[in-house]
Amino acid sequence: MSRIARNHIGLAGSTQTRSARNHTATGRDALARFGLARPALFAATAVVALAASGAASAADLIVNEAPMAGYVEAPAKGNWDGVYLGVFGGYAAGTAVNDDDTVVLNGSGYDGDVSGWLLGVQAGANMTLGGGVVAGVVGDVAWSNLELDTDVTGLSADVDWQGSLRGKLGLDAGVFMPYLTAGLAVANTNIDTGAFSDSNTHVGWTAGAGVSIAATETMTIDLEYRYSDFGSADYDLGGSSATPVSLTSNAIMVGLNWKL
Repeated sequence: MSRIARNHIGLAGSTQTRSARNHTATGRDALARFGLARPALFAATAVVALAASGAASAADLIVNEAPMAGYVEAPAKGNWDGVYLGVFGGYAAGTAVNDDDTVVLNGSGYDGDVSGWLLGVQAGANMTLGGGVVAGVVGDVAWSNLELDTDVTGLSADVDWQGSLRGKLGLDAGVFMPYLTAGLAVANTNIDTGAFSDSNTHVGWTAGAGVSIAATETMTIDLEYRYSDFGSADYDLGGSSATPVSLTSNAIMVGLNWKL
């Protein structure tokens, strides 16, 4: 083979060798760069995974929980409008006074204490006026056994029934409605001196305050205090003229009402 041919072959081989070395170096550089970038890639992947996990946890936290069994959220406003019927009971204590000082009601004078129980029925209606104000009207009648506490021999007196017709003005507080009430009051009283007896109906006024509590959608509970001045009534007890007797009482009552 000629020298020129050998030189040509050698040059070609040298060129191929250098090209292979260059490709090898390029591969090593790429691997080196990948090795340097790999920690950053892993870190970025970890950040994305943590962010996705945090988003899923946050989504779990904002899922609305089911309300506990038996729990009912109290409404901001109640539903007090409508007609209702109810029953009530309570205790009353007061005073009977002989206004002209002609009949001694107990050993110490012309007045005496009366006290006893009440049991009655009532009917009424409410209407919301706006701004949370509730207006109403109610009438009631009750059996009572208020008796005169006396030490006078042969003397007895008792109130056997009483009633009222009243207006009410309340404030809607959701399941509660505090209210004021006032109106007409009547009471029937019997007096027996042993020799004479008479009965009469007193007519006067009553005023008080209370609170209604919504136990269910149709049933309410009333807690109420009232002062009643039943006024004076005349009794024929054998004197030359009628004997005037006045009657007052303080009553505490509990009632149950059902809306119609």
